[in-house]
Amino acid sequence: ESSFLNFHDSDCEPKGPPPCDSLLSLNTEKILSQAKSIAEQKRFPFATDNDSTNEELAIAYVLIGSGLYDEAIRHFSTMLQEEPDLVSAIYGRGIAYGKKGLHDIKNAELALFELSRVITLEPDRPEVFEQRAEILSPLGRINEAVNDLTKAIQLQPSARLYRHRGTLYFISEDYATAHEDFQQSLELNKNQPIAMLYKGLTFFHRGLLKEAIESFKEALKQKVDFIDAYKSLGQAYRELGNFEAATESFQKALLLNQNHVQTLQLRGMMLYHHGSLQEALKNFKRCLQLEPYNEVCQYMKGLSHVAMGQFYEGIKAQTKVMLNDPLPGQKASPEYLKVKYLREYSRYLHAHLDTPLTEYNIDVDLPGSFKDHWAKNLPFLIEDYEEQPGLQPHIKDVLHQNFESYKPEVQELICVADRLGSLMQYETPGFLPNKRIHRAMGLAALEVMQAVQRTWTNSKVRMNGKTRLMQWRDMFDIAVKWRRIADPDQPVLWLDQMPARSLSRGFNNHINLIRGQVINMRYLEYFEKILHFIKDRILVYHGANNPKGLLEVREALEKVHKVEDLLPIMKQFNTKTKDGFTVNTKVPSLKDQGKEYDGFTITITGDKVGNILFSVETQTTEERTQLYHAEIDALYKDLTAKGKVLILSSEFGEADAVCNLILSLVYYFYNLMPLSRGSSVIAYSVIVGALMASGKEVAGKIPKGKLVDFEAMTAPGSEAFSKIAKSWMNLKSISPSYKSLPSVSEMFPTLRSMIEVLNTDSSPRCLKKL
Repeated sequence: ESSFLNFHDSDCEPKGPPPCDSLLSLNTEKILSQAKSIAEQKRFPFATDNDSTNEELAIAYVLIGSGLYDEAIRHFSTMLQEEPDLVSAIYGRGIAYGKKGLHDIKNAELALFELSRVITLEPDRPEVFEQRAEILSPLGRINEAVNDLTKAIQLQPSARLYRHRGTLYFISEDYATAHEDFQQSLELNKNQPIAMLYKGLTFFHRGLLKEAIESFKEALKQKVDFIDAYKSLGQAYRELGNFEAATESFQKALLLNQNHVQTLQLRGMMLYHHGSLQEALKNFKRCLQLEPYNEVCQYMKGLSHVAMGQFYEGIKAQTKVMLNDPLPGQKASPEYLKVKYLREYSRYLHAHLDTPLTEYNIDVDLPGSFKDHWAKNLPFLIEDYEEQPGLQPHIKDVLHQNFESYKPEVQELICVADRLGSLMQYETPGFLPNKRIHRAMGLAALEVMQAVQRTWTNSKVRMNGKTRLMQWRDMFDIAVKWRRIADPDQPVLWLDQMPARSLSRGFNNHINLIRGQVINMRYLEYFEKILHFIKDRILVYHGANNPKGLLEVREALEKVHKVEDLLPIMKQFNTKTKDGFTVNTKVPSLKDQGKEYDGFTITITGDKVGNILFSVETQTTEERTQLYHAEIDALYKDLTAKGKVLILSSEFGEADAVCNLILSLVYYFYNLMPLSRGSSVIAYSVIVGALMASGKEVAGKIPKGKLVDFEAMTAPGSEAFSKIAKSWMNLKSISPSYKSLPSVSEMFPTLRSMIEVLNTDSSPRCLKKL
């Protein structure tokens, strides 16, 4: 599809007339007869008025077409000795040097030298600028290549030139400008599947998934067997969270080429994040048969094995990734950065497969600096690190359990958990339903329910090797335990258990909402809410510091409808605003009326080109953590007291008060963000479980576009959050059958039993039960 290093004046098309196969023939007679016909028709660049010169030039061009670059260079050089300014020979020699291979910098320099000479002699020929751009771009000299293509477009615009320049803008991550070029190209020639695909990719990379899908479909109308378009369509559907449509698109790509490695890799990744580990593994194994050194497939194969409890195979695959050391000066891949942590964690999990979960604590056992580096995704450079012991042969891998092998009451427990977990699914672009996480968090909610009920009847619990009354953190630890084992790739760690050094600096949970031209689709629903909040804070600031100018600021802010437009206004009214500004949210205390805590920080920065960074982060410092803990402690104490009363009475008001306390407690948890990952679903499973303990069952789904953590973080206070959450939870009285469900912690007392239950396939049976 690319015109890279073809001489464009040729009519020779690989599949059409005139035939090209003869170009590759090395027979002298054929070369001469072909040169003769090309010379007569002047079908080569910069033909002259002299027939014999044209024949000589044509011979050299046919040599290029035959892959005989050195012979072509010699032939052109001989001609140039006689006629040093023969443009066609200079141009041809430049092409031949380029064709010889740009991996040798000498060839590249010689090719550029020759083409620049041609431009000096013939400054109005677009194809020469295009050829030079095609040599500059693989050398990473993108700006120079773009300038050459711009010059070529000025001389003679064409669909191909716009497409080429668009591709270079795309490589430079300037997706908006690239989009304009692909659009221009398609206006000049609408039947270009590759330009249509790239147009779709410029949407995809900016988070505009629905527009991307339309373009990919359009590309497939133009070229029905376009594998890359099916692959990209699958990826766009996956990002939208539409598993069925993504599966269908990947399937179509693989029907066209069952060995398409990228599609196998992407489909495997999607299946893993959908919780279909066995299926995912088949894709990674196939990918590695075709490409044994594919780091992503190797890493994901290791991860899939470990998640299913197959530690020997898992660690073998991880070790292969570790052997792929990056070359000096080469950037390490994300897989290479993560794999050492995963291997150490896998060894730890394997060693504890059969230890009762109540007798150890991952947050305490894993070394502080290891956890800190892992949560921050830093290279594994940990001083005096002592490796976890290797696999112990007497501890066997986890074996597959058939659903039927569980007792009927345990089968019932699993089916209820699957249903509860599915209610925690976000219906928002970017969130793929994950049935493994659903089951894990459904079981977590049931275990929380049972533990809270025991606490309200004064029973003690056994946690981390101690028997005592349950604290609020124990309640969350139940959910943490299940979330951790559902996906061992993600470090789900308590931030206040990190080393003191890490905490004193503050540990940031950072989310980019807009980075340059890339919009994070997951949070789109909240942009307007945050924009209103920022506007209010700006007005408060100016009311205090610049009361005279307040009216002018208010008028300017009324015209702002997009976050991107805030920065110029801030610069206009506040001399301190150079490249950006930050705004803090406040979280009102229930314990000490009138007191406020720091919520999250909103940052907006911009560069000279107009790219902005719009992000939010929570900073977990020791002081902030203590303030929130005091708030949560007070609420938990109150909750326990009211819970005990509730167990003894059936007053409706009591149940409502308990419900509000649960939601308030979780409101502070969300604003604290005390975990490195997974806070959102962990807290929601605690809500569902604690409400069930109080006799209320969540029957409603989380509405489309809503994220529970962001609802809490953007609510003005705990009451507002409780009100919003109750509006969709559709609370009803709990089904009496839940009382007779077996104890989750007794049924699954070890990591082995937890992994077994997450691996088992319940789909045909649970559907009948519901």
